[in-house]
Amino acid sequence: MKTVPIGALRVSNDAPLTVIAGPCQLESQDHAQMIAGAMKDACAAVGASYVFKASYDKANRTSVSGVRGLGIDEGLKVLQSIKEMGLPVLTDVHSPEQASQAGAVCDVIQIPAFLSRQTDLLLAAGNSGAVVNIKKGQFMAPGDMPNVITKVESTGNEKILLTERGVSFGYNTLVADMRSLPTMAQSGYPVVMDATHSVQQPGGLGGSSGGDRRFAPVMARAAVSLGIAGVFIETHEDPDRAPSDGPNMIYLKDMPGVLATLMEIDRIAKADPIRL
Repeated sequence: MKTVPIGALRVSNDAPLTVIAGPCQLESQDHAQMIAGAMKDACAAVGASYVFKASYDKANRTSVSGVRGLGIDEGLKVLQSIKEMGLPVLTDVHSPEQASQAGAVCDVIQIPAFLSRQTDLLLAAGNSGAVVNIKKGQFMAPGDMPNVITKVESTGNEKILLTERGVSFGYNTLVADMRSLPTMAQSGYPVVMDATHSVQQPGGLGGSSGGDRRFAPVMARAAVSLGIAGVFIETHEDPDRAPSDGPNMIYLKDMPGVLATLMEIDRIAKADPIRL
């Protein structure tokens, strides 16, 4: 199994669980620091490694009127302030031109699921030198991911994470097939489960995406029971007032309990790992 360094952390399918969490969209520096501080404490309390995540631009909003965020320049300043709290940070990029700029600040740059086969974007991400988290497209099978991995590896960068976020199932619905996680783990790279986007209902509210946050902890528990490297969870103190993806985000106040359960499951799973 490969081990991927993220700052001072070491992420592997064999290592204790890494939690990637934060708001869907950056709102302000104070807001980001509040969530980062709360999550840092919650993860420390249960022994989980923690990576802060948030987006400076939601370039794939359902509607042209959707709030997109702070933009790359202001967003990266906020993310730099989170790094100064002693936390590694992750954000997503949407064009090759953004990869080097974001990679100069962020420990991890993320390839959105809709863009997971875009060769130029993958190559630019690899060339940034940052860890590259690739979200498997909603239209892709887990067996398709080796071709995506090879694109990033061709740059000489083998700091790769693979994230499951569900597969399109009919209209405005996703389904997560847990067989995807051990299948992708056969690549040797760390595998992450996106528990909150997997319960998203893309475009389900007409002008924005819906979701059902009740099932996000269920998806997280099921995935962690397989012995994976990490779990990706979006959280907010008031999800129903969040500018993006509120219906599937977990309340910040509920995260300590969710994490405590996940770490217990993680310890059991890794004591007797599943191998295909």
